[in-house]
Amino acid sequence: MTRTSRRWAIAAAAFLAAPVLAGCAAGFDATTVKHYSPTEARATTVRGIQISQGFVLGPEPGGKLPKGGSAPVYLSLTNIEQQDDQLVGVAVNNAGTVKLAAPIVLPRDKRVSTSGAAAPGATPTAGTAGPPLVIEGLTKELAGGEYIAMSLQFANAGAVDLTLPVVARSREFATWAPAPAPTTQQTPTTGPTPAATATPVPTATATLTATEDASTGGH
Repeated sequence: MTRTSRRWAIAAAAFLAAPVLAGCAAGFDATTVKHYSPTEARATTVRGIQISQGFVLGPEPGGKLPKGGSAPVYLSLTNIEQQDDQLVGVAVNNAGTVKLAAPIVLPRDKRVSTSGAAAPGATPTAGTAGPPLVIEGLTKELAGGEYIAMSLQFANAGAVDLTLPVVARSREFATWAPAPAPTTQQTPTTGPTPAATATPVPTATATLTATEDASTGGH
């Protein structure tokens, strides 16, 4: 290789490395340089439970989920053991409290999604309104790019610990349902009791008396 060609090769390598170096400089929690897809969010197999995707759905781009708010957890699970299993509980580490609408049944060798709409090739969790796994009472704001440690509790497989990323609700995640908005109870308004309406006295007696007087006068 000539000296000129070596200079061109070095310049090209520096140009290609620039975006990577810029991404590293942006920091660990920078969401602008992170590109998540469901399969790369988290994938692992522990004690016969295969987790082919997993993430916490964050806010719209540029927004934040408030402290005290809620965030849904999406998982795609396959039980590769010889008997059926169930996801019976989830605990998060200093992030809030997970509400599990009902135990999630995991038939043998069948992929089950915890989303309202099933991921390709997965069976949706039925009988729930909205995502069946929701972190409630968030202990801090979430903007996307954070990680949340949690423990999944299965009836047979036991506890499975993992860390899931918080992804912004955009691009391939734009159609995933957010956590349902909290419902507020309407407080009935109290006011003065309406005054009773007076019922007029019937005039039937007066009419009868007048008729009798008229008959008497005729005689």
